[in-house]
Amino acid sequence: MSYTLGILDQSLIIEGASNEQTLQKTVALAQRAEQLGYSRFWVSEHHDTKSLAGSSPEVLVSYLLAKTKSIQIGSGGVMLQHYSPYKVAENFHVLASLEPGRVDLGIGKAPGGLPLSTKALQYGTLNQGEDFEERLTFLQQLIKQTIPKEHELYGIQATPIPQTKPALFLLGASPESAALAGKLGIAFVFARFINSDDKVLAQAASTYRSHHPNGTFALSIAALAAPSKEEAKELIGDQKITKVHLASGRSLTLQSVELAEKFGQESGEEYTVEQYEADILYGTAEDIKANFDDYHVRFQIDEFILHTPILKEFERQRSFELLSPVHLQLQHKVKVI
Repeated sequence: MSYTLGILDQSLIIEGASNEQTLQKTVALAQRAEQLGYSRFWVSEHHDTKSLAGSSPEVLVSYLLAKTKSIQIGSGGVMLQHYSPYKVAENFHVLASLEPGRVDLGIGKAPGGLPLSTKALQYGTLNQGEDFEERLTFLQQLIKQTIPKEHELYGIQATPIPQTKPALFLLGASPESAALAGKLGIAFVFARFINSDDKVLAQAASTYRSHHPNGTFALSIAALAAPSKEEAKELIGDQKITKVHLASGRSLTLQSVELAEKFGQESGEEYTVEQYEADILYGTAEDIKANFDDYHVRFQIDEFILHTPILKEFERQRSFELLSPVHLQLQHKVKVI
């Protein structure tokens, strides 16, 4: 296999589980992912929601590192518009000092919640969330210890300084985000489960490679494997992607029409809400692997990070088992013999 596979877990609250049970299921999935040969396991940041338990990735990452032994653990991602880059660097430097070589710092540009939660996160600060590039650049400088002399904070260090730096990734769903990652020379993860337009993906991949030819370009993709394609299709059902389009030009993906309407109302702007068919890869493990192989060749994908947004625990776990590097390798060996 010329690419690697990882998992993004949003700590979905499924089948009536409590928040406590949900987070323990995330721990168990990370441990199983390690056994199954996945390269990394990431957790997300969502605020003020009853459907997801993962609101603080830096805290969850620390616990997952303690509960696993070798797999890369990281954020998918920390929503940097809300936070001090200095504090984020400190947090992940502590983690990288505790578990050298195993810490990923994925950074996201989205708010991770509705306008009210954004207001709460930025309460008491002068932050307007409009200086993302500056924040990301400063975060990178803190991690690499390359703050220029002309910077007003020249000389500051985000201690403790780890011997092995956390790996920095930018998450996005546009060519503009890909360009920013390429210019800064950091890894980029295109969120196809948010933007499934392959023309945009192609443009993002080309843009990234033009700036950073040898960089890592990963694809976070919604996928579900089952013993048969028919069962996989049935499990997906009629899942939708809901977007709210604001008059200012911003578009955001929400989990339901209700949340999209609420976002629009809290934004104070004119808005429209639209639903689209969720573009989820489905089928047998071999079907999906064929898709991965195709994407790898067409877009030079170095890694696929799997997102499986179904509310059935057994079937979701089974999908990760079927798509795991260990399983696909075993399948390949059987065919060779």
